[in-house]
Amino acid sequence: MHNTVQAHVVMHLVVSDELSFRILVDLEYDAEDPYAVAFTFHLPGDAPVTWVFARELLVDGISRPTGEGDVHIHPVGEELGEVAIVLHSPEGDARMRAGVPPLIAFLARTDRVVPMGQETIGVELDTQLASILAAPGRENAG
Repeated sequence: MHNTVQAHVVMHLVVSDELSFRILVDLEYDAEDPYAVAFTFHLPGDAPVTWVFARELLVDGISRPTGEGDVHIHPVGEELGEVAIVLHSPEGDARMRAGVPPLIAFLARTDRVVPMGQETIGVELDTQLASILAAPGRENAG
C-alpha cells in the first residue's frame, strides 16, 4: 500500500530582521520512506527547491532547538506558535519561519499513515529482502 500525505503552507523567507517574503511550500510524506519529509520551496522567479530531512527533526524542532548539519529547526519565542527552519548549503543559508499549527496538522496526518516509532517495520522487510538477494549463489542469477 502506497500512502502519501501532502500539504501546502505559507512560510516566510527571512532576508533580515526587517524584511521577509511569503512563499508557498509543499510538504510531502511518503510511507515508502517513513523517516523523511520533503519540503519544496516555491521561490519567485526560480525553479522549486526541495529539501528532504528527518520527520523526527521536524517533530522535535517544534518544541526545542534541534538539528545537525544542513538543517536546524527551533521554536521562535516562548509561545511555541512559530518555528525557524535554517537550511545551510554551499550556495548560502536560508532562514524560514513557519506557523506551528499547519506543521502539527501535517505531522498528525503522517502519524496516521506510519505512527512515529513504527517506521522500522518496512525497513526490516527491506533489510531481510536485501539479505536474501545477497545470499551466496545469487550473484549470477537472472
